[in-house]
Amino acid sequence: MLLLLLQVLASCLWPGRSEVVKSFESSCPQFFFQKTPPNEALKPQNPAWICQRYKNQYYFATLYDRNRRIPVYSAYLYQPAAGERPNTWLVEPQLIGPAYPKTMEREQTLLNDFSISSEEIGKHQAVLQDYKNLTGLNRGHLNPSSHHSDSNSRTATFTLTNIVPQNEKLNGGAWNNYEQQTMIRNTQGCNNTYVVVGAVPGNNYIAKGRVNKPSYIWASACCEVNSKHRKTWAVIAENDRNEVQLLTLKELEDTLTQLYGRGRVSLFHSGCPRQ
Repeated sequence: MLLLLLQVLASCLWPGRSEVVKSFESSCPQFFFQKTPPNEALKPQNPAWICQRYKNQYYFATLYDRNRRIPVYSAYLYQPAAGERPNTWLVEPQLIGPAYPKTMEREQTLLNDFSISSEEIGKHQAVLQDYKNLTGLNRGHLNPSSHHSDSNSRTATFTLTNIVPQNEKLNGGAWNNYEQQTMIRNTQGCNNTYVVVGAVPGNNYIAKGRVNKPSYIWASACCEVNSKHRKTWAVIAENDRNEVQLLTLKELEDTLTQLYGRGRVSLFHSGCPRQ
């Protein structure tokens, strides 16, 4: 009991934080246009709502699937800038249990400083070992570090709760072109751009059945040009082909409604145009 109390106390002092919360609306709504997250048609059987916080600041939000050990989506504000790519991978201790630190932290730090086993860390989330020795796949960011403006915000994207097994050629090819070239082109004239990027679960797994390999990766954006004018766009890609399909927001929502089969999907507040 004393050890657990010491762990909780330490969590209040550590600089990097992320929180498993009850809802995005009450905890980190700023990453969604008009503070409106996607509707419940995307909610998995065993969800975790994570406000991704690092060094006492929120940087994005992730709906996480504890059973499949992949994110459903990550939502953020598009604020790109030049900078170095981080190389530190982090995990979410609060997916182990609510008494553990509200902290994005390295697995090794948890193993060294807390009474947590590798099995406990990985019970409801992916760990680095899951992504070892992959063939044709690599760690694909939903929220990419290049879409953020400083070192802390880029580091925050290197949590494995923001990662899916992505086709290697897609990740380094057509999807990268969308993240870098298409996003720069489409956001010309935008004052604020709200982004939601997600993954549709597939039928295959890596790491001996631990981590789901998505069947599709998708992205959507709602840009505020001014107080009266907004524009949107969307893309989707099969996770075994180096090809990205450009869609309207309505077309993506229609496609996801069919793929998820849990009712009508809505990714943004109605103030974002569907066509």
